[in-house]
Amino acid sequence: MTYRVCFVCTGNICRSPMAESVFRARVADAGLDEVVEVDSAGTGHWHEGEGADPRALSVLEENGYALTHTARVFERSWFARLDLVIALDAGHLRDLRRLAPTDEDARKVRLLRAYDPAAGDDLDVPDPYYGSRDGFEECLEMVERASDGLLASVRKDVEGRVA
Repeated sequence: MTYRVCFVCTGNICRSPMAESVFRARVADAGLDEVVEVDSAGTGHWHEGEGADPRALSVLEENGYALTHTARVFERSWFARLDLVIALDAGHLRDLRRLAPTDEDARKVRLLRAYDPAAGDDLDVPDPYYGSRDGFEECLEMVERASDGLLASVRKDVEGRVA
């Protein structure tokens, strides 16, 4: 049975596609790519149908990550097929939990940086869209640090299903 994870940010062109790319690589490196499906979406329609921000693509490529991406909007009906919905900031977390059809679905929504033990109290991944390239590099660093903890959690869930 496939375990499905969806990363969600605002427009699905910066943070969530970066997180998707990094986590997909972590899943593949762990040998879980046959059982874990990774994708991303946004909470708004602003960039629907567009590719990822060129700065995000550049930073990913320079760090060894690949991404083929078309922005899309998260749909309420997806909760039924997803195991985990990863929000990139508290606003997304709130919006997604409000959108969730059931309490069980709302519990599927988590903040990415909650999986980084060194994150401290601020669990938001700042939106790099309006800033410089440095913001995209900072975003990648945050995503990479949190992805290790997220992978450990997903691995435990996947193994729990098999047991």
